[in-house]
Amino acid sequence: MATKELVLDIEGMTCASCVQKVERALGGVDGVDAAAVNLATRTATVQGDVDGLDPLVRAVVRVGYVAKPHDDARDPAQEERSYRRRLVVAAPLTVLILALTFLAPLWSQAAIWSWILATPVVFWAGWPFFRNAARAARHATTTMDTLVALGALSAYLYSAWQVWDDTFGPYAGHGHESAHYFDTAAVIITLILVGKMLEARARATAGDASRALLERGAKRARVLDADGAERSIAIDELRPGMRAVVLPGEKIPADGVVKEGASWVDLSMLTGESVPVDVVPGSEVVGASINGRGRLIVFVTKVGANTRLAEIVRLLQAAQGSKAPVQRLADRISAVFVPVVLALAAATFLGWWLRAGATPGQALLHATAVMLIACPCALGLATPAAIMAGTGRAAELGVLFKGGEVFEAARSVDTVLLDKTGTVTEGSMRLADVITVNGATEAQVVGWAAAAESGSEHPIARAVVAGSIDRGVEIPSATGFVVEPGAGARARVDGAVVRVGRPEDVPARMIELADEHAARGLTPFAVWHDGVPYGLVTVEDTVKPDAAAAVARLHELGLRTVMVSGDRRATASAIAQRVGIDTVEAEVLPDGKVDTVRRFMDGGSAVAFVGDGLNDAPALAGATVGIAMGTGTDVAIAAADVSVLGGSLVSVATAIDLARRTYRIIQENLFWAFAYNVVMIPLAVFGVLDPMWAAAAMAVSSVTVVLNALRLRGFEPHGTP
Repeated sequence: MATKELVLDIEGMTCASCVQKVERALGGVDGVDAAAVNLATRTATVQGDVDGLDPLVRAVVRVGYVAKPHDDARDPAQEERSYRRRLVVAAPLTVLILALTFLAPLWSQAAIWSWILATPVVFWAGWPFFRNAARAARHATTTMDTLVALGALSAYLYSAWQVWDDTFGPYAGHGHESAHYFDTAAVIITLILVGKMLEARARATAGDASRALLERGAKRARVLDADGAERSIAIDELRPGMRAVVLPGEKIPADGVVKEGASWVDLSMLTGESVPVDVVPGSEVVGASINGRGRLIVFVTKVGANTRLAEIVRLLQAAQGSKAPVQRLADRISAVFVPVVLALAAATFLGWWLRAGATPGQALLHATAVMLIACPCALGLATPAAIMAGTGRAAELGVLFKGGEVFEAARSVDTVLLDKTGTVTEGSMRLADVITVNGATEAQVVGWAAAAESGSEHPIARAVVAGSIDRGVEIPSATGFVVEPGAGARARVDGAVVRVGRPEDVPARMIELADEHAARGLTPFAVWHDGVPYGLVTVEDTVKPDAAAAVARLHELGLRTVMVSGDRRATASAIAQRVGIDTVEAEVLPDGKVDTVRRFMDGGSAVAFVGDGLNDAPALAGATVGIAMGTGTDVAIAAADVSVLGGSLVSVATAIDLARRTYRIIQENLFWAFAYNVVMIPLAVFGVLDPMWAAAAMAVSSVTVVLNALRLRGFEPHGTP
């Protein structure tokens, strides 16, 4: 059966223990192979063969949460507005309650009015916490909201009982005033609302990248009817096969092929590269890119969810919803965290009341402080908040990470293997020099070579064929094409066997000439006609203009650079020396790239392999981190862990640098989340913290973790987050 990927929006999750419960529930549904829940995005991604969403929704409801089909258009600010509305009511009432607390010795009605004012704060402003706690209780489970609800409700009910007893009990009217803690209950709710509002705002900011990408697409398109008339339509009405008219300065509405016109296209919104790309009839263009100076007519090939922009958004959202392996420890702890905290709070209450001689009210305050200070929210947000911010910033810079595990793998990378053609060089080769021997003419050598290579799609073969056409050489017809990967090609031309390949088993003078051209960075090939060598053809590839700067940046990051090439060692070494690459692995056949990666890894290196070709896919998949250039083949991009949307090699250094920094932020977040609980819980147990300070500290812990992750939003390729 086919594996499907389904995404759900989950409501009611507040902490890492919620994530664990929802993942277990989804994982128990028949047909589910894997389920990943993200606290920061409030989504669940399920893979498997499941009959629709209904079984998944029922599984989530059974454990006390609400699940809905994922909605990309969901307003990210809705949660923040909900908390703000409640805070607008809670904050002024809490201030009045605090004032009444100070007036209590002077005014006998202060306690009654505190009770009245605290009621809407606790039960209306704090309703989301009670609702989620009750929902969890119905399913015999607990969440962070359980701790908040119990803490606030305990302080409120104890105080209400005390005021009732003072007003209507046996000592009513005798001037007896018991202590009450309405201020504590109100402050707990108010401070946690503040923290939730700030956390929701920060999480929305961390997820801005995917929403910004979605908004970059055109909203309307101008199309040509069959009679040539132009009309404007909504982007949802655009269909493959239509002809779109794109004027200067307009966004290209969808992916397609230029049919008429010439211009340049600004791809910086998608790739992060500022250099425009020239387009002419036959050029492929992508939606959301901006047309430059000319009027274009584009034949639409892909629209909606099939466009390159939509695919980028899907990859980004998948990465933002993924987990880093380092999160496993936090997940294991969070699974039992809330029940342990409740038991510790109960022990604190009994210890202070029965052993330390505190009043029930004082013992209750200490137990409430324990419940509030032990917040698993920060643990749950530590990893996803950093991944959201890191992947979002990467997307803005033209880099797509395919999962959270990439960040952990990238931190160990010490060696970068760079495929030469299309990665270090442009991959757009041209025929350079032609050397003849044994009485052949230049036209003969070029014609034979082009005939044998015409059956191949390799860049070198295309360069030879194009070069012969440019020189006005007639290419003879050929049959029986045989392509030898990494070695050359042969075919039958006018009854003779013509072979083009490495200059081996040729006269010494030809080898000397081949070496001389290779030392200049050219790639020489010999041409044989019925087994007799008649000359050399050389092709030239242009080194990417930013290659030297990119290699220098990789060295700044402490990385060793190795170029992997099928070229002769002299050719590869000349190019490597030109851009500053440390080591060269030359004369590597296409299927030998994966062996090269494996050899370095067996030697103890953590390897990032950078490539773009079809034959690079096994090496990309086998490396510690595979990085595919976005100008490469779909197979290479699919096999890689990281995709660089443009063709800039500098983006490779950016990807590794940003991955390392994201992992460092994850480590910092987890450290502070654990350290917070390790330090604060004992302080609450021994009475150093009261519930109001505990609530404030709990709110600050979650916000701090998200704000620390948001430092990545300011990452610059040569700066610091």
